Amino acid sequence: MRPSVIWVAPGAISALLLAGAAASCREMNDYPTVVRADYVFACMKANGETRRALEPCSCSIDVVASVIPYDRYVKAETVLSMSQVVGNLGSQFRSTEQARAAVDDLRRAQAEAEVRCF
Repeated sequence: MRPSVIWVAPGAISALLLAGAAASCREMNDYPTVVRADYVFACMKANGETRRALEPCSCSIDVVASVIPYDRYVKAETVLSMSQVVGNLGSQFRSTEQARAAVDDLRRAQAEAEVRCF
């Protein structure tokens, strides 16, 4: 018995590969540019505000973005920001298990970035 041969139009495979690559690139790069820039600015501030800090700080947000999805990052950043509020509102963000889990995810991603980038 002879194997079947499937004919594919020239360029169809390339188009499918490019479409798949574009989709995975969007998934991998779902952090808005302004969020990435804000992270890099804060990282550079914490690391001496030098040109030399730019590369590891840029690398760091790329690693964080590859480890945790953007929505989880937003939750963790919100918890960190709101937990600094004095009083009952702030304590609600400091005391819930869900809040701690989101922050722990971000801390693990940042630790991975520290190892890989600095």
